[in-house]
Amino acid sequence: MEIRTKKSNIVGDIKIFAASANKQLSQGVVKHLGLELGKADTSRFSDGEVKVVVNETVRGSDVFIIQSTCPPVNDHLMELLIMIDAMRRSSAGRITAIIPYYGYARQDRRARSHDPISAKLVADMITQAGANRILSMDLHSPQIQGFFNIPMDHLKGFYLFAQHYKSKEGFGDDLSNVVVVSPDFGSVARCKAFANILQVPLAIVDKRRLDDKKSQIDHFIGDVEGKYAILLDDVLATGGSLCNAAKTVMSQGAKAVYACVTHPILCGDAVNIINDSPIEELLVLDTIELSPEKRLKKIKILSIAQYLGDAINCIHNSESIGELFNNFVNSFRDR
Repeated sequence: MEIRTKKSNIVGDIKIFAASANKQLSQGVVKHLGLELGKADTSRFSDGEVKVVVNETVRGSDVFIIQSTCPPVNDHLMELLIMIDAMRRSSAGRITAIIPYYGYARQDRRARSHDPISAKLVADMITQAGANRILSMDLHSPQIQGFFNIPMDHLKGFYLFAQHYKSKEGFGDDLSNVVVVSPDFGSVARCKAFANILQVPLAIVDKRRLDDKKSQIDHFIGDVEGKYAILLDDVLATGGSLCNAAKTVMSQGAKAVYACVTHPILCGDAVNIINDSPIEELLVLDTIELSPEKRLKKIKILSIAQYLGDAINCIHNSESIGELFNNFVNSFRDR
């Protein structure tokens, strides 16, 4: 892909750097853009402190740093902060932190007295380090965009899932036998938008979270009898909530249940829980790199490399990222 550069662009040439969390994704992004990754190394001092070395000039450049703050969250966050600081002190023209998965996003409010709002704290740290702009995908809570005092672009993963299901064989000639299911009330807005794109009905699982690891399903709203059900969620951590929702959907008479999740953290015993669940296929995005032992047969990975590359092009040329969303919608209407 050819990088377009406007003469009126206020920053210089584009340079993309990868910290350690998303090496494979970063390679896909620069391949799509016809570029090479910037020369930088991340390592550890003997005491475990993060060491970042930038091996090329970035003076005046439009710098993009790709780094998910996924497990180990604190290590990856510190890498991002230190690399941003290195670019700022090296006189980069503009620094955009691309954070496909934004860690600490589930701590976005005070659920109890004396709770911190860690998502806001992380936003302040990234800004203070020297980032001029943020690009992320499927924040756990959309209001986190307001935690930043710098421009924040928020990509939506359900467009990629919709592309997959629009062309998927096995659902028949159309999606008339498909229902999108929200695994809890917190995902209703996201699932409603997804259902609207696919032009299918919406059902809702009423879940009550008992603690960080356990949840309880109280009610089911909607009709999935004899239908293919598609669960949509933003984060898959332990897998308990998603798999319980899948069991509930099957108990309501669904023909089969599929699931799609933007951020596959898959911690603890999640892999075995997913493997033993009634979920036929689990679609995930590569916002978090999956280790070989987590790549189950029923897990299918969709890459966001082209999506990120197009967003980077828009940012670099001061163009509307909203047009990317419009292009997705128009492509669905043309089918």
